[in-house]
Amino acid sequence: MIDRLGIEAQKVPEMRRRYLAGFGSTLNGLRQEYKIDAIEYLAFVHDVPLEQFIQPQPHLSEMLGRLPLDKVIFTNADAPHARRVLATLGIAEHFPLIVDVHSMDFFNKPDPRAYQQVLALAGARADESIFVDDRPANLLPAATLGMMTVLVKEGAASAPPAGIDCQISSILEIEPIIMTEINKGVPLIEPGTAPLNTATRGGTG
Repeated sequence: MIDRLGIEAQKVPEMRRRYLAGFGSTLNGLRQEYKIDAIEYLAFVHDVPLEQFIQPQPHLSEMLGRLPLDKVIFTNADAPHARRVLATLGIAEHFPLIVDVHSMDFFNKPDPRAYQQVLALAGARADESIFVDDRPANLLPAATLGMMTVLVKEGAASAPPAGIDCQISSILEIEPIIMTEINKGVPLIEPGTAPLNTATRGGTG
């Protein structure tokens, strides 16, 4: 925003907050107000050394491997970035399907149309689905559609916010929730890791 559009640095944080609240992402806010090239934007903002920010997560990979369920990434980023993140975390093998901003024709979370698109691409129904995210705003549309919702929030309290089914402080805590549902006789699909995330019950997603 500063380098390419010449926006004053002090204005950027508030603009980003406004875009996130109003459009679901900075990208879509800038597309609406500045008509930017989305592909150029995504290439620019994702050109970062991921290894400086995230590291391999063997315990997460082991947990995902224990769950006999299909897994899907649902992200407002693009698929190349999602693949780099998954590879850096060491969990790419667990996610054969990535539904990215291009797959959603630039509708993105929390736009309900994005959730309908990911369900269609995954071949799953909302009432078969578990959606996991680290933002309540992204979970509420999933709940409205009939998905089970899980909020990942560090230092989470025991009770989730209104309208959300479960709250956990780490993605590693999702395993007993999934296994409880399986033991109830409900086939499930496990989520992607926040912030690249969705999961379904009884289908692919």
